[in-house]
Amino acid sequence: MPSKLTPAVSLLTLIAAIHGSAQAALFAVDQGQYSPQNGNFAQWYQDTHGRTLDLCLGKALSSRVPSTPGVPSYMCTLAVAAGVFDDNQPTVFPTNFPDEAFWFLADAAIPAAGATTLNLKYTAALEAAFGGGDPAPNDQISFARIRIRMDAVPGVYTITHPYGVEVFTVDPPTPNGNGNGNGGANGTKAINMTRDIGIGSPGNFTGALSGDLGPFLRSVNGPYTETDPTTGMASQYIGDPNLTEQVTGSPFNTNYVRVQGPNGLDVRTDVFGITGRLSTVVRPTPNIVQRATYSRKTGGQGNSGVQAQEDVFSLAPPPPGTAQFIDTDNSTVAMTEANGTGSWYGQSTANPTLPASLQITADNHLAIAQSTPTTVPHGLSDLVSIDTANYSLSSGQLTLVASTSDAAAASSLTATGSSGGAIGTLSGDGATKTLTTGISPIPPAKVTVTSANGGSDTEEVVIVP
Repeated sequence: MPSKLTPAVSLLTLIAAIHGSAQAALFAVDQGQYSPQNGNFAQWYQDTHGRTLDLCLGKALSSRVPSTPGVPSYMCTLAVAAGVFDDNQPTVFPTNFPDEAFWFLADAAIPAAGATTLNLKYTAALEAAFGGGDPAPNDQISFARIRIRMDAVPGVYTITHPYGVEVFTVDPPTPNGNGNGNGGANGTKAINMTRDIGIGSPGNFTGALSGDLGPFLRSVNGPYTETDPTTGMASQYIGDPNLTEQVTGSPFNTNYVRVQGPNGLDVRTDVFGITGRLSTVVRPTPNIVQRATYSRKTGGQGNSGVQAQEDVFSLAPPPPGTAQFIDTDNSTVAMTEANGTGSWYGQSTANPTLPASLQITADNHLAIAQSTPTTVPHGLSDLVSIDTANYSLSSGQLTLVASTSDAAAASSLTATGSSGGAIGTLSGDGATKTLTTGISPIPPAKVTVTSANGGSDTEEVVIVP
């Protein structure tokens, strides 16, 4: 179970967050009103695959793994602590309430692997806790956590997990005995990373939406239905934390933890213990339009002599979910999804009349019966690419070369600096346009080129002699 937040962990988290490699894929959080029965936390979070998980506080037991004396096989991971939370008594906030609880928790482990590495512990969690440690009113916080702990000999390690890739360098001990080599007798780990994102002011639970977590991993064997003996209510769970099972749901299709390192080390596990209780709240289907662009060029067939296409990218629940859009010819275009990650793409051959807006719809009712379709309007724009952004120190000249995906129509491209100040207009007869202009004495750190048809690109300026 993840340990509660401490000031030391907070500092490590701040440093580690700078190097995060995953992409957030949580979609929404309960905005309240919050109930004392839930510890005044947000009731639910929803991921981009459409699954909504309640804060898991119940005492339903696994029907697959029997309880043992003193160790009940709860479907929710409950932080039992003397003087804080007694699971033999009713859960009452704040007098008998867990100091840690989870909307989602995934644990994995890799045991000893020869002399190179051993005892890897991996945690991905969407956690409820308290800023001061113990349960207290007006002190509720939430965060998305990625934690990796492992003993290791010196070398470079690449750890691939469901939500990203982390690279660690373990240094050899120095002559005075310092260093981050093999874990010592005090229990420290050579690799010890905790990245908590979302901790903000108490009672504000939106920060975790930007964490390195989601969509929620779920057992390939679930969902499981169990009844809470204290309430008589049945709930569904995306996994059983008393088991280790294969999972699905990684946004990168990496439903495993893999360690690659020195001496040919390459080990992995694809089984996890999963905690998560499905909510019964009715939520719309997540639908995040990532891009809606068009391109066209002369030489196409037909009366117009123009070859055109419209491209739409959207993040929405994977099949059996569906996605589609209405193009500028008012035709319905089915979108496709290839690998269960929820990344959808669709293309039309319509030739747009600008300005234009497309209607993109996602529907997930076949997977989650209570979900409702979501239609998102999104403006259609060309695609702009900066090919060159150089500043010469000797001449004081900034040179820009950029292109637009609209090669069949006159579309002006204008440049602005990182401070927002105008630089000038690029010129040229075709899709590629250029600008050379004097800027002195300080060049912009970045430059943005924007098309009259809505597209834009930003690049850092390369400084040359």
